[in-house]
Amino acid sequence: MDAKTYPLQEILKPERRYVIPTFQRDYEWTRKGQWELLFDDLATTADRLIDVRTSGEEGSKLKSKEQSISPHFLGAIVCASLPFATGGVALRSVIDGQQRLTTIQLLVRGLLDVLNETGSERAKSVKRMLFNPDDVVETPDEIYKLWPRRKDREVWPSAMGDAETNADTDHLYLEARRYFAEASREYALVEDEVDPTRLAALADAVSSLFKLVVIDLDENDDAQVIFEVLNGRQTPLSAIDLVKNLLFLRAELDEEDVESLYNAYWAQFDDKWWKENVGRGHAARGRRDVLLSVWLTAALGEEANVGHLYREARTYLNDGPSTEQALEELNAFAEAYQTIYERLPAPSRRLTVAYRRLRALDITTAVPLLTWLATLDDSQLSLDDHVRTVLAIESWALRRAFVGWQTRGYGSLLAKVLKEAKTALSEGRPIADEVEGALQVGVLAWPTDDDVRRAFGGRQFYNGMSQARIRLLLGSIDQHLRDEDPHEPDAIVEYDNLQIEHVMPRSWAAHWPLLAEDATPIVADESDPDWVVRSRERSSAVDRIGNLTLVTGTFNNEVSNLSWDIKRPEFQKQRSLVINYAIAASDAWTESEIASRSTDLAEVAIRIWGPPPAAMPEPASPLA
Repeated sequence: MDAKTYPLQEILKPERRYVIPTFQRDYEWTRKGQWELLFDDLATTADRLIDVRTSGEEGSKLKSKEQSISPHFLGAIVCASLPFATGGVALRSVIDGQQRLTTIQLLVRGLLDVLNETGSERAKSVKRMLFNPDDVVETPDEIYKLWPRRKDREVWPSAMGDAETNADTDHLYLEARRYFAEASREYALVEDEVDPTRLAALADAVSSLFKLVVIDLDENDDAQVIFEVLNGRQTPLSAIDLVKNLLFLRAELDEEDVESLYNAYWAQFDDKWWKENVGRGHAARGRRDVLLSVWLTAALGEEANVGHLYREARTYLNDGPSTEQALEELNAFAEAYQTIYERLPAPSRRLTVAYRRLRALDITTAVPLLTWLATLDDSQLSLDDHVRTVLAIESWALRRAFVGWQTRGYGSLLAKVLKEAKTALSEGRPIADEVEGALQVGVLAWPTDDDVRRAFGGRQFYNGMSQARIRLLLGSIDQHLRDEDPHEPDAIVEYDNLQIEHVMPRSWAAHWPLLAEDATPIVADESDPDWVVRSRERSSAVDRIGNLTLVTGTFNNEVSNLSWDIKRPEFQKQRSLVINYAIAASDAWTESEIASRSTDLAEVAIRIWGPPPAAMPEPASPLA
């Protein structure tokens, strides 16, 4: 990255064009908002120059004093080089600062109007800050130092040309030019006459004392990060907007039909849904940036760096597909991504259920793999194999969540699985086999049936897992039990709206006493080792999965901590939930019933989320 401070004449006089990407935002600076402040800064700077020039100094002393005048800094612009023909006019894409640079051009144009009116000798020099020499340009638009976005190119020649602008036109470009001309004329007036020395001071101040920091990016620089730093990290930059500008600027330079490409592939991203933020806290970002990350992960075969998406996209585009191919790819991923998030229908109800469960688990690192699978047509991946592959991912992810194994490293692993699946596709091998096999090796392996049984028997789910995940597990089991029973009527249950209930309450001491072998209550006694051991065992058991269930809003919470004979009738009323039938049928509820129900729930979970394929060797269980 090359970041230097230059006076405007060194930025604008060389044979160079600054191109504003086609789909940048509208020009928004206004007279009250920015123009008046900018001209006030110019007038103040010119006043300092006039003070020096009227100080009585001459010759070298005058030049020395002029060089010591404090300049005015206009801020920074960020530019990236664009390819241009050898011997042609150099091209720069304006990544950031287009509003500032555009306004500077309009200021210079307004000042030039007054210089031309008065026949000032400064006019020729100032004009070189707006136009490239005729002998170096090959097309009419190359004459302009600044070339605005496509939407404004029809009006730009009027905004920059020597002919008088149409007074009926209200475009901000023309309004700005008129304002700066009027302000320059008013500044130079002395007793109703334009004072050439004051006008010359304006021209010299804007040329030599107005300075910009110009940041020229090279191939290794990341405009996304630089933009955030320059803006104090208060204004998040959309990486996909940078990529959009890059893509359509490339298309424009290749003389492709930009409007057709935009309408065919990009217009959908103007929808409000795509602009919404997803995720929480520092990880929140717009859906379009998430999609960009998903696409790049699939394209590059490794987990995309969310902090450097623009740089990674630029690298991929430099060495990869054409502009239209890239837009086609991104569009296909957009459709598949919407399927994952149920904005578009999936080809199978079982896929919809799997997507919903993985979203509820917040396994976002699986989205690139799921999305890539959804972009494949039937000739590449049959529906049966598609379902089989997604169910393998679902089983792997949910089993690991329920047994409590680590999630660190999921992004790298799933990107590797995606890469191997793409290789399998290119070599004509079954994708489902490749994915199933890849999820069974290493420290992030697929839990076996025995791993699930051990976790359900001994893990304290209520302390070790979020309530959303417990609700997902119990809701899925309830739905599966309903589907397995031909006598159960179809029902739509909003599991997310149900509450988690401890069958035996956590505050059990008052109404759920420990019992001796003869069924008599044992008196609580902290000095009795047997009571202490059994008390700890019970306190541990109440948070295990066998003691947890879901209840509807009709459940009387006032009985939650009361004895079993009072609480049991409430479960008998919960007939809408199959998962509560066995609880309601129990005469007693002790550690024995909790252990038995944990075993039963484990077997249902194993049926829902199938084990690793039997043909594959079972991996050793990693540490929890």
